[in-house]
Amino acid sequence: MTPRPLLASLLLALALPALAKDPTALRTRSLAATCAHCHGTDGHAVQGEALIKLAGLPQDYILSQLMAFRSGQRPATIMHQITKGYSQEQLETLAVYFSKQKP
Repeated sequence: MTPRPLLASLLLALALPALAKDPTALRTRSLAATCAHCHGTDGHAVQGEALIKLAGLPQDYILSQLMAFRSGQRPATIMHQITKGYSQEQLETLAVYFSKQKP
């Protein structure tokens, strides 16, 4: 495992006791953790090492881009396949989550 996913996994593991009290928060963090390898932990991309910083982007913008990837309308390498693996509700949850992160 490379350092970035290992760090993301460690951070998530450290947060689990607090999140265990709120299953919705745990599910949301788990969904968001899958984005960390390319977009950084909580959407805070490391400059020069990630595709795009998601933290703090408008919710509607994030969701519209996810839907554009899913439909094939927006060009991408792997985002077409990734977005097809999520339900509409999960994509909406991700959009809300990343929009609420501090930029």
